[in-house]
Amino acid sequence: MARLSREDRQIALGRLQAGQSQSAIARHFHVSQSTISRLWVRFQATGSVADLPRTGRPRATTAAHDRFIRLRHLRNRFLSASSSVQALPGPHRLSDQTVRNRLHEAGLRARRPHRGAVLTRRHRQNRVQWGNQHLRWTVRNHWRHVWFSDESYFLLQRHDGRRRVYRRVNERYAPNCVDEAPVHGGGGVMVWGAINTAGRSTLVHVQGRVTAQRYVEEILRPHALPLLADQDAIFQQDNARPHTARLTTQFLTDHHVQVLPWPSMSPDMNPIEHLWDELDRRVRRREEAPANHRDLLQALQEEWDTIPQQDIRHLIQSMPRRCRAVVAAQGSHTPY
Repeated sequence: MARLSREDRQIALGRLQAGQSQSAIARHFHVSQSTISRLWVRFQATGSVADLPRTGRPRATTAAHDRFIRLRHLRNRFLSASSSVQALPGPHRLSDQTVRNRLHEAGLRARRPHRGAVLTRRHRQNRVQWGNQHLRWTVRNHWRHVWFSDESYFLLQRHDGRRRVYRRVNERYAPNCVDEAPVHGGGGVMVWGAINTAGRSTLVHVQGRVTAQRYVEEILRPHALPLLADQDAIFQQDNARPHTARLTTQFLTDHHVQVLPWPSMSPDMNPIEHLWDELDRRVRRREEAPANHRDLLQALQEEWDTIPQQDIRHLIQSMPRRCRAVVAAQGSHTPY
């Protein structure tokens, strides 16, 4: 059964004294109604909601220790439990697990952090401004005309630490339990693509370093321009140097391409980023993994063509929510 922290007990007691029902309080704290009932009975009998004296091992930390641990980790969420053990003032014999237990009581648990782009104050301001400018855009009248484009690099072998192996004790170095990988990941391939509510481009293999000249001649002219033949079409690209070079902007201007202004460091605003993730998952789920760069490119192109258009449409339909999210976050990171 879930336990209430000292702070939650005081809050629950205040609500009881204010006349709120025990069932409503139990639902708020996600505990049983009998837990709130016993809390009220204890307060009426003892005048306190503190734990009753009990047999067993005494608590290793004091209230001051608990407060120190909680505040220290709230101020810096990336601190380790062992660092807090060393930083605790006064003599003590606490273990790392004790610190973790106190953090669990405060509702703090170790999780994998979200990885986001480095956002400066100017980046946040530009993101908020962009979100406000497009808050009134609708899918029907605006976003369905936008072609979202981007490049992405796919590794031949990726090791992100999520893969697990089932083995017995002392089988750590058994040949069938070792995840072998090239020292530098085996390299990969770069591809370019564009999506719209009505379709998608071909997946273009980009070899070597991309310059403005190559971007224009190998991507924009043969692949992007045919997609933008409609006079209402809008082209989206990020602020990579080949995209914002004078040669590129002049080419787009000469061909009367309407370009959507884009805030820097904003991959979370581009729905094609989620499509890259889905494409990578589809390739990884294949029974026969790509053995070389040629196989990887072929697998990417095959899976790109089989992604349902409805999935792409759903991603683009999230654009109004993305704009609201970046404004609500004041230009900071969003869940997208």
